[in-house]
Amino acid sequence: MQANDLLKQISFIKEIDKLKYIQRKTKLFNSDRHENDAEHSWHLAMMALVLAEHSNRPVDILKVVKMVLIHDIVEIDAGDTFLYDTLKNHTNTREELAAAKRIFGLLPEKQAEEFVEIWKEFEDGITDEAKFAKSMDRFEPLLQNTSNNGGTWTEFNVDYQKVYDKKKAIKDGSASIWDYAENLINESVKKGILKKTP
Repeated sequence: MQANDLLKQISFIKEIDKLKYIQRKTKLFNSDRHENDAEHSWHLAMMALVLAEHSNRPVDILKVVKMVLIHDIVEIDAGDTFLYDTLKNHTNTREELAAAKRIFGLLPEKQAEEFVEIWKEFEDGITDEAKFAKSMDRFEPLLQNTSNNGGTWTEFNVDYQKVYDKKKAIKDGSASIWDYAENLINESVKKGILKKTP
């Protein structure tokens, strides 16, 4: 039984290496290089550990770290959906659920069930852990775009209102980080790297 579990776990570990090939639209800080999903997930995990004290409510930080490490693994099958995509909705899709079941299904049954449940909890965004994890997921690209003179906002002509509407979810996980983020958004307008539509 244990030997068989190990083979399944190694199969999963090999499969998730593909996450390193999934390119995101955002670029690394002060860089022209696109971030990949694995880098994004690692960065969110570190952010969650460092910024945990700013969560609105006490959270199980191990669960938050699991969420941010797991949340984009489905993109191995489903691909990365740009937050400001106007053609494809950036919400939990059947395609993503099928991907979660296939990829996490490589693991031993109990582990697979746990990972699928953690992924669903993140997507639902209801628990304190999910709210904080999602706030990290929205905060990181904001920091990247402000370091890159507007980054994807400029490249894809994303205006202030769209950014504000998508980023205000940060407040659900951390009011203090939202205060910081809101100031960054407003400063970006003043600097001319984020356009306000009249």
